[in-house]
Amino acid sequence: MSNIPTPHIEAKQGDFAETVLMPGDPLRAKYIAENFLEDAVLVNSVRNMLGYTGFYKGKRVSVMGSGMGIPSIAIYSYELFKFYGVENIVRIGSCGAVSRDIKLKDVIIAEGASTDSAFATQYNLPGTFAPIASFDLLYKTYQTALQNNIPVKVGNVLSSDAFYSDNSPWCDMDILAVEMEAAGLYMNAAHLGKKALCLLTVSDLIYSDEQLSSGERQTGFDEMVTLALESAINY
Repeated sequence: MSNIPTPHIEAKQGDFAETVLMPGDPLRAKYIAENFLEDAVLVNSVRNMLGYTGFYKGKRVSVMGSGMGIPSIAIYSYELFKFYGVENIVRIGSCGAVSRDIKLKDVIIAEGASTDSAFATQYNLPGTFAPIASFDLLYKTYQTALQNNIPVKVGNVLSSDAFYSDNSPWCDMDILAVEMEAAGLYMNAAHLGKKALCLLTVSDLIYSDEQLSSGERQTGFDEMVTLALESAINY
């Protein structure tokens, strides 16, 4: 018996490309499909978690919302990896900077994702798992950034379960920024033998309370989206 459609995705087999970009906001997925992809087709709308598949410079690519937090991205990424033949998922999201070397609208490549989540307990490991990006995707994306003169910061981020929390102590461990999904995505990819990467645009400065407006968050991440799509050509 087929495992698709899943409880959360109504797409048919083959509707998703091997590479899926995942913003948290489904409306950002819609924005990317309408403004960056050619011949984009809606393949999922269950719970309004919009997913599209189209073409970028001849490369078939999908984009779909993930929702907020590790539980949400864990459900969608698991189903895409396990049941839809997706090989690469690239989270493209926002974050709050805790490092004073990071500024608004900086683009970060999350090499690792520390976390305060208990998500890894399901694996019954006799120690602490370190969620990291797939090196292949990270290397190709970093090279693409250099080739396209897109400045990026590469390092460790914190995937926190709490949005409203004092995360400043993490700065002492060289954490660049705080977000809410990467660690869960990285663990799913590791467990299922797939590839994952997280790209982030800084929307808030936790150390100064500066932040982008809701409008800037909706359309101000084009540089990161371009980097993700240009990189996906080589995945």
